[in-house]
Amino acid sequence: MKTAVAIAVLSLMVTAGCASPRGGGVSADEGFTIGTPAFRTTVKQGETESVTVSLNRGKNFKRDVTLEIRASEGISVEPTQALVRGSENPDVHLRITAPRDANLGEYTVYVKGTPETGEATSTEITVMVVSP
Repeated sequence: MKTAVAIAVLSLMVTAGCASPRGGGVSADEGFTIGTPAFRTTVKQGETESVTVSLNRGKNFKRDVTLEIRASEGISVEPTQALVRGSENPDVHLRITAPRDANLGEYTVYVKGTPETGEATSTEITVMVVSP
């Protein structure tokens, strides 16, 4: 029974992911959050991994949002900017690269979402660089 409960909780965490504080409008229906992977992303030295960030919109939030994306020194991320239009798919695919000579350890990718009008919000993705 404990195992079944643990698996159910883990499954919920994986599908739910992590989300930023709410940005946009005053009420939850008029705002948005930025969803990121629930667990840290692992990248091997000299390789690239893809992750998806999602714009989770309140039912009344229809504005365009500009995402600004940057990585801490030692790794890189592409794209560094993305416009998510109110009528488009809310998913943005990021490519995180660790150079061959990257130091092993933890890094951060920062994602900031700024709507046409309203408050911006931001979140982080934890990246672990490991040996190949």
